[in-house]
Amino acid sequence: ISLMPTNIYGPGDNYHSTNSHVLASFIKRFHTAFIRNEKEVICWGTGSPYREFLHVDDLADACIFVIENWDIKNKLAAPRDLNGDLLTFLNVGTGRDISIKELALMISKLVGFKGNISWDLSKPDGTPKKLLDISRLKKMGWTSNISLKRGLISTIDEYKKRYI
Repeated sequence: ISLMPTNIYGPGDNYHSTNSHVLASFIKRFHTAFIRNEKEVICWGTGSPYREFLHVDDLADACIFVIENWDIKNKLAAPRDLNGDLLTFLNVGTGRDISIKELALMISKLVGFKGNISWDLSKPDGTPKKLLDISRLKKMGWTSNISLKRGLISTIDEYKKRYI
């Protein structure tokens, strides 16, 4: 069996200046701008795409839950696709998404950045919406426990301890 997670974040994330993902990139950019008292942070695209984010601890919890509760040989309890065939994989996520613009505003506020957020429209937005269907895992009894705000606060704290 396999789990297919959505965008993961949390302790140990990649905060590299040029090859990190959006959430870690925002934490680094907004915190750096806050420390340097910069007046502006420039973000790519329009900020209109929506993304789903799952804290790494929730992913770990989902892995343990699935190991303990999913028996692919149990034809009555194992998840099935729309055709009734047994599945060997499940999506893992929160079932909630947020616009990139809202994410930028949330992270900037949490790190204390008070400057302007500008959007570089010459940069790509990517896919307009990425939200996993987590209904099968939810039907088995698992849901994420860490809200995005709570996860961001702990991730920002970990970033500060590790990199500042």
